[in-house]
Amino acid sequence: MYPYYPLYGRRTVTKEELLTLPPQHQDRQPGFEYVMNPLPISENPHYKGSGKLMGKVAVISGGDSGIGRAVALAFAKEGAKLTIIYLNEDRDAEWTKQRIEELGSECLLIRADMRNPESSNQAVTRTVKKYGKLDIVINNCAVQFVKKSLLEISDEQLMTTFQTNIFSFFYLTRAALPHLKPGSSIINTASVTAYRGSKNLIDYSSTKGAIVAFTRALSQNLVDKGIRVNAVAPGPIWTPLIPATFSTDMVETFGTEVPMKRPGQPFELAPAYVYLASDDSGYVSGQVLHVGGGEMVES
Repeated sequence: MYPYYPLYGRRTVTKEELLTLPPQHQDRQPGFEYVMNPLPISENPHYKGSGKLMGKVAVISGGDSGIGRAVALAFAKEGAKLTIIYLNEDRDAEWTKQRIEELGSECLLIRADMRNPESSNQAVTRTVKKYGKLDIVINNCAVQFVKKSLLEISDEQLMTTFQTNIFSFFYLTRAALPHLKPGSSIINTASVTAYRGSKNLIDYSSTKGAIVAFTRALSQNLVDKGIRVNAVAPGPIWTPLIPATFSTDMVETFGTEVPMKRPGQPFELAPAYVYLASDDSGYVSGQVLHVGGGEMVES
């Protein structure tokens, strides 16, 4: 049996369950985690926090499920207080909040559409009002839509993808900056598609390339203020975005193209974010950490 537990049910899972995904599809972006089969593994119960983020306050966009949830739980174990911003996944968000509180931390849930700049302003205002400060910004929300040709990408889809995947990063970071102090950390979720592309995710890949450039430019802009900016570039990770994006037959083979021959689980990325958020990475800025199942990419 694989020595980790999914969030719901607390049962152990076999390696075979991690290697094979039943056909499934969701018709709504960015997707709901509680209906997925198997459920993503967002928490490693063997992960023991050591106070790396004690007293810190973090805001995470797209923190209700998937990678954002895994990061939130690891941060809670390290002593951080959390604000979770999510679109409409109430059930997933409430479970994440409950688990954070079970771990002894605090969680503020904010339901908001991050395509709207005012959502970021309000989220930061509410966070600072509740906790008195803000130390860590995790830009993580995203959508993606499969299209076989550039000619199939409508103006509406193009705007939705860019507004969600990169404009929101500008909005949330801009709103947070007046509250960040030396030692603060900004972490952006990029993707392997920024480096190798994806023929059926042209607009999505373009936004992820923009995130890498945003990370590098902003890190140079803020280095004199003592604020570090980095990114994590996941490979194929089993999150709600996958069944909400791909057809049933594509889901069955998802993640098998990487050397490890399986999709990654959200908990497998969380320590990378802990590292970049903590003083352990005090000499690291403008960098992208790749967590991609052994796939080699040119940085």
